[in-house]
This record gives sequence, structure tokens and C-alpha cells, in this order.
Amino acid sequence: MVRTGVRRRSFLKGLGVTGAALLPASGLLVNRANAHPGDDGGGKLTRGDASILRFLAAAELLESDLWEQYWELGGVQKSDFASVDPATGTAPTPTGGNAAYTTALQILDGDMPQYILDNTDDEFSHANFLLAFLKSKGANTSDIDLLVGQHFRTLTATSSSAKGSTHKARLTNLTQLTVDTSFWGRYRADNLNPDLGDTTFTEAVPTLKVGRHTAIPRTDADTTNQNLINAIAFTAGFHFAFIEQGGTSLYPSLAQRVRNPEVLRIVLSIGPTETMHFQVWHDKAGNANAGNPPLTVFDPINQSTVTFDDLSASTDETLQANLIMPEPCPFLSRSFPICSIIRPTETIGAAMGAVKALTLDGLFIGQTPEFFQLLQDLASDADAARR
Repeated sequence: MVRTGVRRRSFLKGLGVTGAALLPASGLLVNRANAHPGDDGGGKLTRGDASILRFLAAAELLESDLWEQYWELGGVQKSDFASVDPATGTAPTPTGGNAAYTTALQILDGDMPQYILDNTDDEFSHANFLLAFLKSKGANTSDIDLLVGQHFRTLTATSSSAKGSTHKARLTNLTQLTVDTSFWGRYRADNLNPDLGDTTFTEAVPTLKVGRHTAIPRTDADTTNQNLINAIAFTAGFHFAFIEQGGTSLYPSLAQRVRNPEVLRIVLSIGPTETMHFQVWHDKAGNANAGNPPLTVFDPINQSTVTFDDLSASTDETLQANLIMPEPCPFLSRSFPICSIIRPTETIGAAMGAVKALTLDGLFIGQTPEFFQLLQDLASDADAARR
């Protein structure tokens, strides 16, 4: 539950963080119910627009953290980043990768390592741009700086120690995921739309939504079992799509609350790149276990079982692997003709919905209560924005 009437300066003091510990001078960080006049440093942005950009910057920092983990282990190992890691200010140094994991990912597509590097680079660029733009307008970023810095980068026990990992502390956890693959059925259904109250969609991999599953090798021992490392790579493939479909919906949902044309241009320009990412991963995930009988693997560490069916052989149109274009569906009202759209794009509660989805995904297992409170504060501020 998000607390009302709580100033974030008090929140930061509760963390034992002083202004000197933050990258810029600490200002008042406010909850939606108690906005402070100094929140956005002179009013160059409306409070709502600044709140939306702060939440999106936080989301991009979280994405940067998880994608860097995927790149270390399964991405192209070359210094080919156009952007710098927002957490360090420098481009990542090649780690050598993890050969077994990379080979398993290439079952999905031979170019997976390049796509992983490019997606990582894109998320770096989004986070860096949003932070720079906020600061250029005098907006307060002290809450975001907690995510940039080391304060919440504490997850080590749940991160990878396998060959290729840098073993550094993380914001996100990729080893205990519960992956929702209902996006698969949602984009294939021609009579359902979550914005119109529909809640049940076909899962591509129902067992990924039961228990906890790792999407990266935790230790080198995970790479010695071929079925296990294949299942880990396939889990990653569906997780890639899950993450990027979230961004695909988040940007247009929040765009409806933006007031300033320049801020709207930013949101409308970054959002479609998330959709491009999703389309790639949606396509590649369908190659998991293609041409083979069902692959069922038990993970003795997470005590979970996953089964990957050959979706390329499915004749069910809600599962068929190559049906990756968004099927036309009801939009705004069932009285209108069906239309091919991004869904959902409902703006009410969109930011908090994103936090809930990532939390249910297991991405933050091991994080502190203060971390969750900060994300909820950022989300409630964004959801409170008005045009």
C-alpha cells in the first residue's frame, strides 16, 4: 500500500541517505497526495510530466540492469556499445560470455547474441537520455539517483557466478522468475482485450507461471546438463518478450497523461522501440524446442518443473508460433469493428500495474522494503499526472 502524505525527504532519511550521498543535491521527493512546490526545480516541467519521466527513467534503469546480465552471459562479446552503462558512466567490458548458454540461446536464432547486445544498448540509451533531459529541465532526480547508485544494487546471492558473469551486485533477480506468457494469447485473440475487462488469455508456457525458474545459469554446474541449459535459455527467450511487451504497453498508456508536446514527443519516440524489441523476441521465443517432442526439465535448486512444447507445430491459433502480428481485437468498445492494436493501453493505474507485473515476475526477489516503497512512490506520482 502506498503511503499518503509522506515526503520523500523523510523516506530518504529513513534509509540513512544524506544529500551528500546522492549524485545531485537531495530535494523533496513527494507522494501524489502531498506534492511539494520545489519538486521539479523551477517548474520547467509540469509536476505530472516530470513524474512520468522519472518513472520511465526508473523502468529503464531496471531494464538496463537485467539486460546487462543477459549480455554478460549470452550477448556478443565485443565493445560495440553506442551508449554507456548508466550505473557506471562507461561502456561494459566484454566478459567472454558463457559458451554453453550462448549456444542454447542460438537454438532460438543464430543472431540472438547480437540482438541481446542491441537491446541492452538501447535500454542504456533510454535511461541516459531520460535522466539527462530531466536534469536539463531542473527536475529533481534524487530518487532516481538511488537506483543509479549502489544503494539498491545489493542482490548478489541470487545473481550468477557462472563463467561470463561479472559477479557484481544487481538491482534485479533473474534466477527466481515466474514468467507470465499470457501475452502470447493476448496478441493472438481476436475477441479479447484486457482494456475491456478480459482477464484470461492462453499461456505459451503455462509451467513458467508456476514456481520459480532461472533465466541465466547460476553456476557453471547449470551448463553441464544440456536439457537444463536449454530450458534456461528458452526461459530467457520468453522472459525477453515478457519484459518488452510491458514497455510496449507502458509508454502509450502514460503518453495519455503527458501535457508538454516535447515530453509527449519523447514518450512517443522511445515507446515504439520497445515494441520493436518485443516483436523480435516474440518471434524468436516461438523457436523454443521447435521440431522436438515436449521438453520437460526439473530444476533441483528452484524445485520447479517446466515443459516447452513445440509451438511451431501447433494448429491452435492462440498458440501457433508464426502468428506474431497483433491480431485485430475489440478496441474502446465492442460496438466498433475490431482493430489491430497494442494492448493494454489503459492509462488508469498503468505505472502501478507495471510495478505489480514486474514484482509478480520475481524480478525483485531479495530487494528491500524501501526499494518497493520507492517504486510505488514513483508509480503513484506518474499515475496521478493529469494533462
